[in-house]
Amino acid sequence: MHFSPYEASPTHIVYACLGGFVVLFSMISRFAKEKLHVGEVVFATLFGIAIGPSGANIFTPRSWGKMSDATTNEITLEVTRIVLALGVFAIGVELPKAYMAIHWKSLVLTVVPVMAWGWFVSAGLIVALFPSLTYQSALVISACLTPTDPVLAAAIVGGHFADKNVPGHIRKLLAAESAANDGLAYPFLWLPLYLTLDSDTGTAIKDFVTTALLYQVVLGVIVGTVLGYLFNKIMRFAESRGYVGPDSYAIQFVSLSLFTIGLVTIIGSDDLLAAFAAGCAVSWDGHFNEQTEDNAVFAAIVILNCAVFVFIGSWIQFSDMTVPALDITPGRLAAFFFSILFVRRIPPMILLYKIVPDIHSWQEALFCGWFGPMGVGAVFISTLALINLQAPSVVPKHQNELLISAIQPIVAFTILGSILVHGLSISAFSLLKKVNTITTLSRTTTMNNQAPEWLNQTRRSPPAGIQPVGGARSVAFAAAASVDPSSTISLELPIPQVPEASPNTPPVIVDIEVRKKIAFMALVSAVIV
Repeated sequence: MHFSPYEASPTHIVYACLGGFVVLFSMISRFAKEKLHVGEVVFATLFGIAIGPSGANIFTPRSWGKMSDATTNEITLEVTRIVLALGVFAIGVELPKAYMAIHWKSLVLTVVPVMAWGWFVSAGLIVALFPSLTYQSALVISACLTPTDPVLAAAIVGGHFADKNVPGHIRKLLAAESAANDGLAYPFLWLPLYLTLDSDTGTAIKDFVTTALLYQVVLGVIVGTVLGYLFNKIMRFAESRGYVGPDSYAIQFVSLSLFTIGLVTIIGSDDLLAAFAAGCAVSWDGHFNEQTEDNAVFAAIVILNCAVFVFIGSWIQFSDMTVPALDITPGRLAAFFFSILFVRRIPPMILLYKIVPDIHSWQEALFCGWFGPMGVGAVFISTLALINLQAPSVVPKHQNELLISAIQPIVAFTILGSILVHGLSISAFSLLKKVNTITTLSRTTTMNNQAPEWLNQTRRSPPAGIQPVGGARSVAFAAAASVDPSSTISLELPIPQVPEASPNTPPVIVDIEVRKKIAFMALVSAVIV
């Protein structure tokens, strides 16, 4: 028997790639997050592209199912389902106690109307740019882009820069919204799907109301809330009897989220909304959050987030982004992406902010409207749509086939653009903030015998024999007299009293080059005077 020590199977390549990336990124994670203000999501996605089919071609998720689209879609669906479930459950746990009871109005107003607006407007843009698709088919694609991504949103609003510059109530609202609207994306997807797959419109509407709204959304919330409440009581009872310790809460953090999505998926209800409801209910009194806030479970979630975005980067197929038969070209995809950046969320947020209790100004509304990233949730919903579209239907296949061919190129390009634009937005804001701190010096002079404005920036000391009065100072400049070389002309420039700086006055930044320019201008002014 010939012995071969090498076994480069796809599974082992996955281990090496994911583990290697996490090891390398962990060595620069603090610098990347606190100095560059770029989280693991952007780096993981770019790494996935580099090792995926469009790069080194050593990490190819679409080949895991033996090139079967159905198997690949099932793998993609379950990978993203687990990551989303843990993400929305974690957001529910981290929210302040009884947050949903206090802030329900703000959450409802920022979820339902904003999602509906983005759903309709995005579909209109799809029809305008890709005319081979009907508006009904466009609604299926826009439903995939309606929810904001909880993983990417948490990476944006939970970073070092956001903690110092974004108000706490906005960060909590964006986190809660991103968790809630992932589960609420189901109705927006199922309505056009039922209309596409059912031959009778009345039957499609009936199925949508009974199945998508009542059985999936309402039942999912009820089941998740009950499970979270029961586990909260059971854990409190077990803790009071000394049956469990702090480590048990970390175990329950992961196991309860997986148990919830497993049970709710079995009964066919909304698993993501149930996971979010379970997270809110289990930490309703804040105790569960207190027991897990310093736990290593969040490090495991970061590792899982890195893994899924490496997966997404290698899942994106750039070759599919040029389909002339569907009018799909990189230029049209870019036009669609940049259009929805500005029309998908910003207009409804600006229109509604005055009736949203947690949004206090139009600037906060603009921030909330801008930060609606699309990522794991869009991959999950688009994959779910593909799985259902590939099922047999009684309607003509032509529009179905067009939709199946168009859904992933449009969604994948939008996801990539959102990861880069939203993932780098905090870094761009930080850079602009640093630029704005540079003080520009003016050479203009003031009226009423005042000294030049730039001269107030210089360090001055009074000449010998002259004592400053209060805060006033004087300075003398000597210049050679053209009439008598042995004589000098002493010039005194009255300098206005400079008030003491208040604690809120920003410091003046003057580097060496600026000081040289100030000295040169002072000398020139002395000669002129």
